[in-house]
Amino acid sequence: MPYKNLLYDVEDRIAVVTVNRPEVMNALNRETVAELKRAALSVRDDDAIGGMIITGMGEKAFIAGADINELAKENVLSGRDTSIRGQGTLQTFELMGKPVIAAINGYALGGGFELTLGCHIRIAAENAKMGLPEVGLGIMPGFGGTQRLPRLIGTSKALEMILTGKTISAEEALGLGLLSKVVPEGKSLEAAKEMMKVILSKAPVSIKMCIEAVNRGMNMTLDEGLAIESDRFGILCGTEDMKEGMNAFLEKREPLFKGS
Repeated sequence: MPYKNLLYDVEDRIAVVTVNRPEVMNALNRETVAELKRAALSVRDDDAIGGMIITGMGEKAFIAGADINELAKENVLSGRDTSIRGQGTLQTFELMGKPVIAAINGYALGGGFELTLGCHIRIAAENAKMGLPEVGLGIMPGFGGTQRLPRLIGTSKALEMILTGKTISAEEALGLGLLSKVVPEGKSLEAAKEMMKVILSKAPVSIKMCIEAVNRGMNMTLDEGLAIESDRFGILCGTEDMKEGMNAFLEKREPLFKGS
């Protein structure tokens, strides 16, 4: 089934998903959120794809937030449903077992910023701006922002951003640890592809286990997280990719991983 609000392209085992609503700065409506989840599931279930990059159409906005025309009509029940659906989409990113990189090419506000927090890695152009302005609209972050942001930068800084609704620059976001790198304007997608190619040169099962250990461990005690790590480490020691990786190192050649 074709996408109405997304562009979906695959090249070199990388799926590039572009939110394509430039007339509203790529704002998220219900349909776009549903399509993003469908795209993520397609990536998850396609063995020919190793990872996904998400970006926005144009250089002005990654995703400038939720579609206000739609959001203004929410009531108690529909608002809760909208939040649950958005959270579900971002959890699909986190749990798909393949790397997801946000290539932030402009404004990433509200739900757009929350979407980046659901990605495993974030790369931003130097002109990017990020923030959670919801309190200025009489609402609050609803796609996981109140939960993921404190886990990434700590409670105090997260609450400062959430309660003031202030927008921060890419350099500020880098300093807070929200970004892996800042690149020149117009280069975020290119940089994301370069990083993804490096990741996809590694063992696929190892990548999956690392993502799982980090994601699950963040919500556990240290002892519980260490147990998850030991369990996954043991599993990997029984894989063909482990044997190939060790043999390639000893034989001084590039490994040929098969994902098994």
